[in-house]
Amino acid sequence: MRKSLHTPEYKRLLAALRNARAHAGLSQRELGARLKVPHTWVAKVESGERRIDVVEFGWFIAACGRKATAVFARLQPKGPQRERAGKAGRR
Repeated sequence: MRKSLHTPEYKRLLAALRNARAHAGLSQRELGARLKVPHTWVAKVESGERRIDVVEFGWFIAACGRKATAVFARLQPKGPQRERAGKAGRR
């Protein structure tokens, strides 16, 4: 399996995080304060400089007033792409 950091899927994840914050009307500083992290943490996550795990994803999205499951569901591959990923995982 290849590293996910430089894939189109990870870029979509980062865009979803930025969009969630923007739609909540929060600055990086305001979101950082809600998460009790420095605003630079938010900036590094959004730029891809710092990886985010699934738990942090949930915290980030919840702090923006959204449901992590709904945001994550929109990031899932659809159609043939999903099928190929499943076959690759069985090898």
